[in-house]
Amino acid sequence: MIKKIFIVCGILLTFKFVSIAQTTTVKPLTIGEIRTLKSNVLKEDRTLNIYLPNGYDKTKAYPVIYLLDGSINEDFIHVSGLVQFFNQMYAMPQTIVVGIANIDRKRDFTFHTDLKDLQKDYPTTGHSDRFINFLEKELKPYVESQFKTTDKYLFGQSLGGLLATEILLKKPEMFDNYFIISPSLWWDDESLLKQAPQLLAKSADAKKFVYVSVGKEEHPVMVKDAASLYDVLKQAGKKNWTVEYKVMETDNHATILHRSLYDGLVKLFPYKEQK
Repeated sequence: MIKKIFIVCGILLTFKFVSIAQTTTVKPLTIGEIRTLKSNVLKEDRTLNIYLPNGYDKTKAYPVIYLLDGSINEDFIHVSGLVQFFNQMYAMPQTIVVGIANIDRKRDFTFHTDLKDLQKDYPTTGHSDRFINFLEKELKPYVESQFKTTDKYLFGQSLGGLLATEILLKKPEMFDNYFIISPSLWWDDESLLKQAPQLLAKSADAKKFVYVSVGKEEHPVMVKDAASLYDVLKQAGKKNWTVEYKVMETDNHATILHRSLYDGLVKLFPYKEQK
C-alpha cells in the first residue's frame, strides 16, 4: 500500500513539473538589429550588426561606434556589452554600435604592396581604398539616414588597426574618435608609418581623440611601431587632438582588445558615483 502511495505521489509530481514546463514562455533576446547593406562600391552585400541601447528612442541623437571585425563571432557582442557597461557605470552616454561583419579582412584592411612575400601570403590584398570609400560614401551616410547621430568612433585592432591608422592619417575628418589597438604597421615595410609626418602636416587641427595601445607580450616590431605612431602623433602639433598611448603589461595580440578598449574608454568617460 505504501509503495502504491509513493508511486501515485511520484506521478503527480511529474505531472506538476510537466505542467510548469508547459506554461513557460520563450522569446528571443534582442539587443539590436541585423541589416544587409548592398554596396555598389564593393559590389557585394555587407552585413551590419547594430547594437541599440536600452530604451532606444528614434527621436534622440546618439554617438555611433563603427566596429571593424564586427561579426557576431568576432568582436560585436563583447564590445556591445562593454559599451552598455560604460553607460551604466561610467559617464558614457548611450551609444549605438555598428559592427561591420567581415568577408575578407585581408583584402579590405590592407593597402597595395609590391612586396612579393606579402602578395604571396595575402593573395587578395590591397583594397583598403575601396573599403574606405565604402565607409565614407555608403555606410556612414546610410547609418546617418537611419539614426540620429552625434560623435563618430572607429574601433580597429591588428589589420583593423592598420586601416584605422590609414583613415586617421589620410581622411581624419571621417571620425571624431579613433581607437587603434595593436596596429599592423609592419605592413609594406612600415610604409604608412614612414609617410605619417607628411600626411599629418596636411590634416586640419579639428577636435579629435586618438587612443593607441599595444600588448607588452606582442612581437617586438608591433610594440616598436605602436610607440612610433604615438610619437609621430604627438609631434604633429595638433593642439585640438588628444592623443593617449598605453602598453598593456600582461596582454598579447590575442588578449588585448577588450581590456585595451576598457582602458581607452576610461580616458574619455571617468567613473561616476551612482546615486
